[in-house]
Amino acid sequence: MTTYPELAMIIAGERVSGGGRRTHAVVNPATGEVIGQLPLADPADLDRALEAAQNGFRVWRKSTPQQRAAVLTGAARLMLERQEDIARIATQEQGKTLPEARIEVLMNVGLFNFYAGECQRIYGRALVRPEGQRSTVTYEPVGPVAAFAPWNFPIGNPGRKLGAPIAAGCSVILKSAEETPASALAVLQCLLDAGLPGDVAQAVFGVPDEVSRHLLGSPVIRKLSFTGSTVIGKHLVKLAADNALRTTMELGGHGPVLVFDDADVTRALDTVVPHKYRNAGQVCVSPTRFIVHQDVFERFRDGFVERAKAVTVGDGLDPASRMGPMANARRTEAMDRLIGDARTHGANVLTGGERVGNRGFFYAPTVLTEVPLDAAIMNEEPFGPVAILNPYADEEAMVAEANRLPYGLAAYVWSEGARRQQRVAREVEAGMVGINTTMIGGADAPFGGVKWSGHGSEDGPEGLHACLVIKAIHEG
Repeated sequence: MTTYPELAMIIAGERVSGGGRRTHAVVNPATGEVIGQLPLADPADLDRALEAAQNGFRVWRKSTPQQRAAVLTGAARLMLERQEDIARIATQEQGKTLPEARIEVLMNVGLFNFYAGECQRIYGRALVRPEGQRSTVTYEPVGPVAAFAPWNFPIGNPGRKLGAPIAAGCSVILKSAEETPASALAVLQCLLDAGLPGDVAQAVFGVPDEVSRHLLGSPVIRKLSFTGSTVIGKHLVKLAADNALRTTMELGGHGPVLVFDDADVTRALDTVVPHKYRNAGQVCVSPTRFIVHQDVFERFRDGFVERAKAVTVGDGLDPASRMGPMANARRTEAMDRLIGDARTHGANVLTGGERVGNRGFFYAPTVLTEVPLDAAIMNEEPFGPVAILNPYADEEAMVAEANRLPYGLAAYVWSEGARRQQRVAREVEAGMVGINTTMIGGADAPFGGVKWSGHGSEDGPEGLHACLVIKAIHEG
């Protein structure tokens, strides 16, 4: 059993705690018990982090691609060596099952290794000009980045926020979620232990609005990177606008899943049900609105309910658990509110719809059917272990429902028809589309949405280029 570590901020390579600072109680969601006290930044801490980031950028922007690659590959190696400890820390503070947390570490390993190679492929170009003239296009690091990461992927989200800026030659101030600080600190520590200069990356925690206003109001910061809810994202974009900051925003979703009459229903169920209840449904790309053709609806519904009832809910450290608790009390309260509202609107609750046990934040895997469009859960991202199944008459109605909401992060299509696959993939408004799969992420693939789900991409070459600015140089 990994002991939960003592918590601190990391500023200029030093661990910062104590000193009469305010603290935040970190809770194990499986038990509801406090497992740590996290020191919160005061204005002086944030000013020190900004100064360090400014100094770190001056140094790191001049580093060679080989130096950046060495740090990233070294950190990837250390994360692999520390995989079990990091995964157990994440499960203790976030709740997800240990196998899921182990996979999250491996996601970071793959991403850091990918960026280690990609940072050596930041190519410019020379333009064709008359003799005696020269014009070139180059890419340069944007500058210090303020990065805000949520609690649902406590290892992977900080890895995304740190990996791309460091590969690009930027410095970073990371504010990860106060609910899951130790995971983020463990990721940053791997980078520091791999040789990253202390001023290049900082980790601070605090009252979110205080931290965001302080950092984004500083002329030091040149880019905002945020993953989280649409409501908070819109607020941060407004703050970023005052200093005309570059932004990468990965916001909420309400993942539509279109199941057509020619789908392999058994394969679809075997794939989407585990994906629905992964991380207790607290996934921005979680399949949520199941838009099912009426000819296969009953078969799909019955198979879904059967599989949902078989999901074992328990402590994420228990090998028998297939779904852990929700991350905090706010999420169980949200489930009660949304499912209760759906019931009031006439929805059928075929399984779940209630809390499990009297300790921690466990919630039963839930399936709703025949949910009216005016129910809150049909319009708000539930971010929990609830699937919504509704029948539709034809392709046109199914695509219309998929595109009805202002969200556009991930969508899924289940069909055996090649032409339908291509047609629907074009028509669905989403940044990522999975056809007969739920595997829509990868270190080499852009991850991001459209409409209210944000703009810009993380991962892939696109994630690296989001941390670069273009300069055109003309010589006469």
